[in-house]
Amino acid sequence: MFFPPRANIFRCLFPVSRQSKIRHAASVSLLGYRNFSVTPSWADRAVVYSENGDPSQVLSVLTYPSISPPPPNSANIKFLLSPINPADINVIEGVYPSKPTKTDSLAVSGKGSEGHPVYIAGNEGLAQVTAVGAGVNDLVAGDWVIMTKQQCGTWSTNKNVAITDVIKLPDASKLTEAQGATITVNPPTAYNMLTDFVQLEEGNWVIQNGANSAVGQAVIQIAAARGLNTINLVRNRDNLDELKQKLHAIGATHVLTYDDLAEKSLKDKIKLWTNEKDIRLGLNCIGGKETTLMTRYLGKDAHLVSYGAMSKQPLSLPTSLFIFKNLTCRGFWQSRWYTEKSPSERESVMRTLTELILHGKVRHLTSILFQVSIFLFFFKIQLSTPEHEIVTITAGETDEEASQRIRDVMTRLSSGRHGKKVLLKIEDKDSD
Repeated sequence: MFFPPRANIFRCLFPVSRQSKIRHAASVSLLGYRNFSVTPSWADRAVVYSENGDPSQVLSVLTYPSISPPPPNSANIKFLLSPINPADINVIEGVYPSKPTKTDSLAVSGKGSEGHPVYIAGNEGLAQVTAVGAGVNDLVAGDWVIMTKQQCGTWSTNKNVAITDVIKLPDASKLTEAQGATITVNPPTAYNMLTDFVQLEEGNWVIQNGANSAVGQAVIQIAAARGLNTINLVRNRDNLDELKQKLHAIGATHVLTYDDLAEKSLKDKIKLWTNEKDIRLGLNCIGGKETTLMTRYLGKDAHLVSYGAMSKQPLSLPTSLFIFKNLTCRGFWQSRWYTEKSPSERESVMRTLTELILHGKVRHLTSILFQVSIFLFFFKIQLSTPEHEIVTITAGETDEEASQRIRDVMTRLSSGRHGKKVLLKIEDKDSD
């Protein structure tokens, strides 16, 4: 975002005798970032926090002046839906490597002003372009975009962004808001892990833990679309049969529990399933002893790719796997991927994921030419949107009421009482 030196501009625009009156009335907002008006429009809102801590305690909703027209090479965007991901909670707690930057440019006084900076929460979100600055040729008002800059504050209404920090979504008119809002993190994590480490061919096998997570389900669907087989590990639970049916329905080849890994007969079962072919890729988001046991089923020259540690337990692997099986262990972080890849590479992955979402809708059209039928079979499994719940902060709610609603959601998330992904929609004050 573009923050001019506010104090200097303020002194240049107004005589000293008028400054105190203007500050007292809070009638001037920031030039270049907030509207300049003796009666500013207080329409924008965001979920903010001043210090790291328990999200159910430190988060609040703040209303502040509307953004001004976009400077050159930037765009104004309005967020449509923004997911609440587990990593977002870790960021607010202060235990995540990727950290946001505080801003004191939201208001002239109080929270979000000079001397009272805040963080704006949120990393992932779908936004619509509302205006573009001079020199912007690739975006127009109405385009849907997603963020590539990390921790940019997506739990808000409107924002000014550099055009290098967003990607235009292809075929946006064919996507739902929920599909667009959840395409930035989990699907590309799954896609890139299946693509970047091992050259997998149709019929190859992948084993993963955390298979019922959002990334795990994306792995199942993308693998099935490519003709890959998956062995999927989940925690034992009361509704295990129901979960297994759900994962099989989206393309899972086999579903096991972590308890099954200790059974001596499993090794022979997996050999039978794979026709004694080596499993060349393992995906880990759990860590701990469950991953140690899973890794024993990998074949020669396999890769174990870790992208999470939900158990918060260290990962210990026997040396024999490195000596005799030439095991390679790698880590993957989608945030780093975005910083390392060019805009064209990012856009290419988004096009591929969008196609995986959309082509699933024509999977029943099989009575076509043979060549086309093969193509449709390849995309037989639709990359579906995670089960979700939309939480709307309405324009009519006061900041205090909205703050309490956000804290209540965080309390439910932290206690595990939210089985669905939460998508946040914040209405600006102009909506009422």
